[in-house]
Amino acid sequence: MKNLAGALFLLLTLAACNFKGEQSKLPILGQRQAVTKTVNGKEAVDTVYQTIPDFKFVNQYGDTITQNSLKGDIYVADFFFTTCPSICPIMHRNMLKVYEDFKNVPDFKIISHTIDPKHDSVTVLKKYADKLGIKGDSWWLLQGKKEDTYELGQKHYLVAMSQDDGTPGGYVHQGWFVLVDKQHRIRGYYDGTKEEEVAKMINDIKTLRAEVNTEIAQ
Repeated sequence: MKNLAGALFLLLTLAACNFKGEQSKLPILGQRQAVTKTVNGKEAVDTVYQTIPDFKFVNQYGDTITQNSLKGDIYVADFFFTTCPSICPIMHRNMLKVYEDFKNVPDFKIISHTIDPKHDSVTVLKKYADKLGIKGDSWWLLQGKKEDTYELGQKHYLVAMSQDDGTPGGYVHQGWFVLVDKQHRIRGYYDGTKEEEVAKMINDIKTLRAEVNTEIAQ
C-alpha cells in the first residue's frame, strides 16, 4: 500500500511541475520511454507512454467488456465493493455527479471494478446499479477474476488494494478516480471521497474532450 501510494505521489508531483503553466492540456501520467523511429528516411525520437492494457470482465448486464468496448472513449475508472462500509458509498455518491453530467455524452464512460468478485456477482452488481439509479451503458460495474482485477489495479492504475479480514468489510483500497484518454493513457488522479476533487475531475474531463476535438480538427 505504501509503495503504491508513494509511486502515485511522485507521478502527481512530477506532473504538477512539468505542466504548471499549461492549463489547456492535461498531463500524461505514468512511465514513458523514448523510442527512435525512421520517418521519411530520417531518424526521429518519439515518446511512448504507459497505457492501460487489455482486460476482460463482465458488467452488471452480463455483457463481456474489454478495452475494445471502450474504443474511442474517454473514461474514468475506480475500484470498490458493494458491501464496503467506509469510502465506497461516498465515492459513488460523488461519481453520480459525473454520471449525471456525462451520461448522454457518446464518447465517455465510467467503469467501476469490484475487488470482491466472489460476493459481487452480476446479479448483485445489477441490484447495486439499480439502487444507485444507473441506467444504460454510460457506467459499467465490472466483475472478473480477482487476480486479474488486482493486477490491473495495482500494476497499471497504481491503486492500492488488499484483502484484510481485520478491517470492516474485509478489504482495504484507495478511493482514486482515474481519468484515462482515448489512447488508454492516464491523464489524472482524483480523490473520489472529496467533492472538490470530483468537481476538478469534471472540469478536466471537459478539458480532455476539448483537447481531443482540437487534435481531430488539426
